[in-house]
Amino acid sequence: MKINDIREKTTEELNAELREKKDALLHLRFQHAINQLDNPQKIVETKKDIARIMTAIREKELAESKQN
Repeated sequence: MKINDIREKTTEELNAELREKKDALLHLRFQHAINQLDNPQKIVETKKDIARIMTAIREKELAESKQN
């Protein structure tokens, strides 16, 4: 997921996406624990996506507080 795509979304969309990614990470960790995960790199990619989304949410919060 690209940061430019993330920044175009609204805060509500980002929060929904964040919940989905956190759920996906939970499932990936379970699969990894029972050796059913084909590509462990998916865990790393998902964690980075979560970080990108959280960064974009924080940027939006700071931009809103600066405007007020």
